[in-house]
Amino acid sequence: MIYIYNDYGGTHTTALAAAYHLKEIIQSERKLTKEEILNVNYFNKLTKDDSGKIIFHGIDENGDSVYTLGRRSSKIVVPALKNLSFILQNKHQFHEKIIFSNTSPTVPFVMSIGGFLSRQLKIDFIGVPLLIIGAKQCCDNIFRLVENTKQIGKFSSEEKVIILENEKYINDNS
Repeated sequence: MIYIYNDYGGTHTTALAAAYHLKEIIQSERKLTKEEILNVNYFNKLTKDDSGKIIFHGIDENGDSVYTLGRRSSKIVVPALKNLSFILQNKHQFHEKIIFSNTSPTVPFVMSIGGFLSRQLKIDFIGVPLLIIGAKQCCDNIFRLVENTKQIGKFSSEEKVIILENEKYINDNS
């Protein structure tokens, strides 16, 4: 199975989702620390030039591959990738299930502002602290989204390619 977590920039909530999925960070009753957040692979490291790149994060405990994707504001990237996946599966007898899981609903407003200041304007001294606040606000939602994504991957056997919009994880800490 292939999991692809996607959102606008591919460097904040998707990086956290991949880290939770791969058990690089562990969910508990407490919020993540600043150090845990900043040590997540690719967290706040990608740039606009990385948009559209499918980035490998690792193999999970079940042998499934975990990737992330920054799709910017395009609404057609994931449907196009779904279509391409069907073509490759049919033409090359590729039978591995692919799950696209949107992490955008988990993004709190403060994280959007922090990401803009840090990644677009290069004002890290303001942007990074806002990103940390945002990550702490949404880490529980991201963890639940990842657990749900894994459950759907495990139990939905009839579909070859699944797109999860995850609207039930909308962050209310705006």
